[in-house]
Amino acid sequence: MEIPFAESARSTVGLEWELMLADGETGGLVPAAPGILQVLDGGEKITAELLTNTIELTSDPRERIADAIDDIRGRVDAVRSQADKHNVRLLSSGSHPFAKWQDQNITEKSRYRTLIDRAQWWGRNLMIWGIHMHVGVDDGRKVMQIIGQLTKFLPHFEALSASSPFWAGEQTGYASNRALVFQQLPTAGLPWELPDWAGFEGYVDDLIRTGVISEVTELRWDIRPAPRWGTIELRACDSVSNTFEFGALAALAQCLVEWFSRRLDAGEEFEPLQPWYHRENKWRAARYGMDVEVIVDRAGRESKVADHLREALPQLEPIADDLGCRAELAALHTILDLGAGYQRQLSVAQRHDGDLTAVVKHLIAEFDAERPLPVR
Repeated sequence: MEIPFAESARSTVGLEWELMLADGETGGLVPAAPGILQVLDGGEKITAELLTNTIELTSDPRERIADAIDDIRGRVDAVRSQADKHNVRLLSSGSHPFAKWQDQNITEKSRYRTLIDRAQWWGRNLMIWGIHMHVGVDDGRKVMQIIGQLTKFLPHFEALSASSPFWAGEQTGYASNRALVFQQLPTAGLPWELPDWAGFEGYVDDLIRTGVISEVTELRWDIRPAPRWGTIELRACDSVSNTFEFGALAALAQCLVEWFSRRLDAGEEFEPLQPWYHRENKWRAARYGMDVEVIVDRAGRESKVADHLREALPQLEPIADDLGCRAELAALHTILDLGAGYQRQLSVAQRHDGDLTAVVKHLIAEFDAERPLPVR
């Protein structure tokens, strides 16, 4: 089947952020989204998600990360204006530290009911929140090759954003429990290695013909093509607690896509990493977060994820200058120095004798401050 890849301005960005709605006193999740959305006229930019305790915010397509973050910030303000009236606080993380799926409500949409009907227990357990980053690609023939190279950096994104160390009140031992929960859906997980756009079209045709999916958006890869928008969408990240970290991760995504696109323009042929290495890297990053050693080449060379990032960043800085996101890319050093979200959550819990309500309060504080905060 033919899947047109829409025209998109090169390396433009679009951002999506899933937010939790919590009781201002207890920190528990509340099903407040339908009431808030009924009042707000957010169109496609402020929308419902799978659970009624969640609202998703979307930026406009932008050339600069700072402008996309400003869009998100304005939509946060709109949601907060209604949430405050009901003592509902906003926060974001890959998982809620102590909420249980049995207590949550599903949004009344047919696509969500279909998902739950098929996925059953795993679908009902999808108490997970993420950020999605779209980056425009100027030629659909590049898409699958760029995705193949981006997948080498998937554990880096996963480690930097990891913020789901708790699940239903328990410490899981994983930096990103969300990563392993989400991949239980039948079309989620690592992207398949497909050589070109024709290979992707054949793959989608196979799935539609056999009833696995009904249309292309039901593919839920960690990194996937978004043909309708003419973008590559990176979906591997846990939701981060603040716009500072969101901007840093978005800048990394934007710069990497542009870097790979330029190398393709120059005639470079990419060497793929073995699929079994990708699989191992993803699990390691989910388990160990910023302490992970990732496999970085076909020979099996391993490197601490922070060290490998510091090696790559100088190559991306000139691209960041061209794209206008040098400050956001430099913010990655703050995450490397201060620690990722899961590390801060664990530190808060430790300092408060395991009280996970304190963790929720810290997440709310970081959301309001728009940056990671020292643990007290």
